[in-house]
Amino acid sequence: MSAVEITAENVESILSQHIPESFDDERVREGSQQFRREGYLKIRDMVPDAVFAGLQKEVRELIAAHEKRIDVHLPETSDSPRYMSTVSAGAIAEEGKLIPAVYQSKTLRDVLSRIAGETVIDCPWDGEKYAILHQHKKGDTHGWHWGDFSFAIVWLIEAPDLKYGGALQCVPHTDWDKSNPRVMDYLLANPIRTYGNITRDLYFFRTDTTLHRTIPLTEDKTRIILNTTFASERDLAKNVTHETMGAMFD
Repeated sequence: MSAVEITAENVESILSQHIPESFDDERVREGSQQFRREGYLKIRDMVPDAVFAGLQKEVRELIAAHEKRIDVHLPETSDSPRYMSTVSAGAIAEEGKLIPAVYQSKTLRDVLSRIAGETVIDCPWDGEKYAILHQHKKGDTHGWHWGDFSFAIVWLIEAPDLKYGGALQCVPHTDWDKSNPRVMDYLLANPIRTYGNITRDLYFFRTDTTLHRTIPLTEDKTRIILNTTFASERDLAKNVTHETMGAMFD
């Protein structure tokens, strides 16, 4: 596999060979149960190393050309902070090749649907299909928040040693009311799960009902993720507004 050049044209063929071998029926069954319980499932071996390496290269090129620094607090999530640099979905769609191709993979979408227990579809808003988030300064964090749509795959393009922060924290099975987010109420009333992810990891995530954040960096270290957002059919009936994404990318 490492000798094959990964391109937008051949990535679906590569995934269609790899995914059925790495996620058989039993693996999907076990993963689906964890996903329903926790809203989180690490799926590191769902894509081969060569595909991930291609995504890493493309993400770094997009950061070099397009990243924008933000330091904001968002009232829709109880004034939680967003301290990071970002690359927008528009820039990825315009200049990325492998990221959009992987996003559209039917093989990938089919196994995600089996794990989720429902059909996983395109995010209906182009502005949230993809995002690159680059934390690199002491104190950088993606503060407590939810996602507007049901699902995401988060790709750990680069992660620091976990002693420097950057771990994911989650409170699953929670609801987001943008007019009254009550983040602290949820944190006081529920256990917080913490997941350590390292470079090359990826995880499938139930974003709309999982309150989550990254632990702030304690030193100037690098954490880069590619976030690819997907929807469920029920999302199509939602009246979704995009205040938080607008603050981060507009």
